[in-house]
Amino acid sequence: MVAALHLLPRPAHVVVRPACRASVPRSVSADFDAGARDELSERWEALGIGALRSSQSPDVVVRHDATLAPQAYRLRVDSSGVAIESADSDGAFYAAMTLAQLPRRVAGRWSMPCVGIADRPALRWRILSDDVSRGPLPTMRYFEERIRTIAAFKMNGYSPYMEHVFVSPTDPLPAPLDGITPAQLRALNRYASRFHVTLIPEQQTFAHMHNTLKIEEYASAAEFPHGFLLSPASPLSSAYLARIIAEELAAVPHPPFFHIGSDETATLGEGSTTAYVAAAGGRSRVYAAHVTAMARLVASSGARIMLWDDGIENDPSIMRMIPRSAVIVNWHYGAERSFEPYIRLIARGGFAQMVAPGASNWNEIFPDVSTALQNERRFIDEGKAAHVLGLFQTVWHDDGETLYEATWYPVLYAAADAWEQGDTDPARFRSDFPHAFFGVDDARYGDDVARLGDVLTRLEAASSSPTDVLFWSDPFDPAVEAQMAKVDLRAVRLEAERVETHLIERRPPLHAQASAVMFLAARRYDVLAREYQAAQEVRAYYAPSFRDLLWCKYWFWELRDDFEELAPLYESAWRYESRAGHLGSNLERYHVAAMRAIERADAIRRVTDEEYLRNTPLPPLDAILSVPPQ
Repeated sequence: MVAALHLLPRPAHVVVRPACRASVPRSVSADFDAGARDELSERWEALGIGALRSSQSPDVVVRHDATLAPQAYRLRVDSSGVAIESADSDGAFYAAMTLAQLPRRVAGRWSMPCVGIADRPALRWRILSDDVSRGPLPTMRYFEERIRTIAAFKMNGYSPYMEHVFVSPTDPLPAPLDGITPAQLRALNRYASRFHVTLIPEQQTFAHMHNTLKIEEYASAAEFPHGFLLSPASPLSSAYLARIIAEELAAVPHPPFFHIGSDETATLGEGSTTAYVAAAGGRSRVYAAHVTAMARLVASSGARIMLWDDGIENDPSIMRMIPRSAVIVNWHYGAERSFEPYIRLIARGGFAQMVAPGASNWNEIFPDVSTALQNERRFIDEGKAAHVLGLFQTVWHDDGETLYEATWYPVLYAAADAWEQGDTDPARFRSDFPHAFFGVDDARYGDDVARLGDVLTRLEAASSSPTDVLFWSDPFDPAVEAQMAKVDLRAVRLEAERVETHLIERRPPLHAQASAVMFLAARRYDVLAREYQAAQEVRAYYAPSFRDLLWCKYWFWELRDDFEELAPLYESAWRYESRAGHLGSNLERYHVAAMRAIERADAIRRVTDEEYLRNTPLPPLDAILSVPPQ
């Protein structure tokens, strides 16, 4: 009975009364949690149930119970109505989020099972970190949608990863013209709090700063000319960071945490800071001094600094030199057998830590769901066993073209696992996902995700390149051709086409855009595999036969049409989420690929007209296509 509810996250204790159905509540009190009411009304209106109204005799009664733990709740649904008990407003909100998923349409009418639920989170903090700096930068509308969605699945922190995208009033030049303004950051902070989500500023302060250091005004602060590492020896660095952090804290006053980044600083001491690092006693001491300096900049806000763990992993002695209040964000993204050594290392240093798995979406057409879920499941479960402070789930856009809407499956799996007391079985999550996320009892949505994952596994088993790279590679490149010859391209296409067939005109009542992005991923996989099929077939057809030469031309026209058809689909998906940003350059890739196909079709036509019809020997195909010999 509990499994049939398909709730995400699955509550710790559920009692279902068989053969008992309750009416869906239609009213709440005037002082009912505003964010919870928004969430319930949004979901139920999309499903056709209708929005909640205010009433002096509400169907939902909320009571205070000081004996419950923070964020915990009890939820009862029966013929008399709905009762929620919690010790705090967070718990009441989470009870409402469970309530939102309970309605079912039975015999043409909406009703709910009679249940008694008691629940609480395993981890205190469940945070999503979104990369908003290396390509897609959400619009304010989509930022809000992202926050509402993670809140609906009981995440309580949102951390936009910023390198140069904050338009600081003191230092506006590095930011894009459509960057995040102080007013927007302030508005996001207010909006997040409405949904019991804490906005956590995440500002890089050491490496990954090329988009600032490329500006001549700041170039002298670089470790290497116009590089990516801020020199801690430069007074310009410290002054710049003091100004930008102060502006961000003015927009988001008194957050519980402020993430200072500070990962991947391997080139420290190899450029302009060589003498400075030597005089200071080595890289670790300089690194620790930087962390301490950042803690001083943040101190007046009351926030604890957060920093990535890779510097400490390289030299654990750093932990003896940085403030004890720092929170170490322990990030590892592979499907490793165990993450306990990393967790124990930080614990031995006496520091609070959060585990940071990844959505494995970077550089991929669709996330590597298999790797992501293995990484998240083991890392989060071992973190829960070690009583870490929380989850810091990461989404990255390294190549600037991946989409946020593609990441929901791994993000929400991590959210569920961080909330649930026990292990979150991936098969059970797959079963629950269609109802909880899309609002449909259609298991094919879970199958679609699995098929997209299987396609990625098939493609990358033969090539070390991620699928975004494979998609844009030349199918006539001999090295890539040799790798892709090992792939069962027909199996790839059949898997992708099953997803396309299911999703082509199907719009679920909830999160329809995520379904559209799944369709786009399936279509891109289909075209990717077709590219390499076409390359094999053109090589076979390129023979002294007039008909076969004509086929070669048609094959290139087919690829032309495929890329031109994909471009508006991708543009629509991007514009749903993000500001203009990198959209132009990403779309250009589709047009360049289409133009390459056009030029090759024209080259085949010329061969047909000039060589074949004159009875002269055909030149080698590689020469015609201007590619290295196979």
